[in-house]
Amino acid sequence: MTDLDAAPSLAGLTTLGIGGPAARLLEPATRAELVEQTLATWGSPEDWLLLGGGSNVVIADEGFDGDVIRVATRGMTVARADGARPVRLTVEAGEPWDDVVAYAVANGWSGIEALSGIPGSAGAAPVQNIGAYGQELSSSLVAIDFLDFDTGGLVRVTAPELGLGYRTSSLKRGRLGLVVSLELALSDDPSTGSGRRAGLSQPIAYAQLASALNVRIGDRVPVTELRAAVLELRASKGMLWDRADPDSASAGSFFTNPVVTEQFARTLPAEAPRWPTAPEEAARVLPIGADVPPIVRGEYLVKLSAAWLIERSGIERGFAIPGSRAAVSSKHTLAIVNRGGATATEVAQLAGYIRTRVLAEFGVNLQPEPVLVGVEL
Repeated sequence: MTDLDAAPSLAGLTTLGIGGPAARLLEPATRAELVEQTLATWGSPEDWLLLGGGSNVVIADEGFDGDVIRVATRGMTVARADGARPVRLTVEAGEPWDDVVAYAVANGWSGIEALSGIPGSAGAAPVQNIGAYGQELSSSLVAIDFLDFDTGGLVRVTAPELGLGYRTSSLKRGRLGLVVSLELALSDDPSTGSGRRAGLSQPIAYAQLASALNVRIGDRVPVTELRAAVLELRASKGMLWDRADPDSASAGSFFTNPVVTEQFARTLPAEAPRWPTAPEEAARVLPIGADVPPIVRGEYLVKLSAAWLIERSGIERGFAIPGSRAAVSSKHTLAIVNRGGATATEVAQLAGYIRTRVLAEFGVNLQPEPVLVGVEL
């Protein structure tokens, strides 16, 4: 075993500010070094961990007795292509995600504008198919350059091959490797107004965002306006990371919104927010006089609001277990924050308590969204 007492702490590399030391911390500066050092680590007997922006991870207080590769490679390259989304933006994995969005918006390109303010690195974005305010990465992702753990080869994996779903992908479900870069397809759809050229957003698909912009669902606005509205909404919920603000020292949303069957959803209170995840049956054209065959439907799935379930189970904003330095954010019940000096054990205790309350009240078992390293709920 490695003596971790003098090893570099990982707490300062996470937005939650929690995590013990690493046996060895590697920080390759270039794409070539990243591939080389990652392959060398995989070829050693030591355990390994890939760490990006540290925004979606909870690391144990004991630390990590192995090699931690911090992915910090930077760079963006623009190309043009035919089609509805002519802009191709290739992004190195260590580029901060919000810098990518800011760059796209500054150029008037749409496709990722509603994903503004999400902390973490670009390379982590495909792993859980990040999404917010009615937009997901899957709608813009073309492919990734992927260093495959099993073969040691650097391959191009297209978005359909990643099996992207709600906060998941094949990378999260067990396909081991490293995202080296990703390619995005963005729209360049300008409008001319007030004497200037401005890029239009994708159609707005989220009611809270439409309300904040004073427009209707399906409307489009300049991408700069949409980004500003999203950043304001995230700040109001404590979801914009600020090292000086303890109420934003979190791993983002700690629980995913549960997806349940329509039959189960009917057992919940009528006021419980819910969103069907299956499309309506497509219209069918039949000859006059023909018998109409029965419509065969699979059971619809419904997405619930984890925040609503938490609040209605008796967990209020700002709640903390007595004596604990981990607490529910005072701005949003989906975030667990470090009020100063919290431990991973305290975070896990609070998360476990929340899950128990929701399960007892509604029969729903909330699933954690962050990657848990040496931590059990």
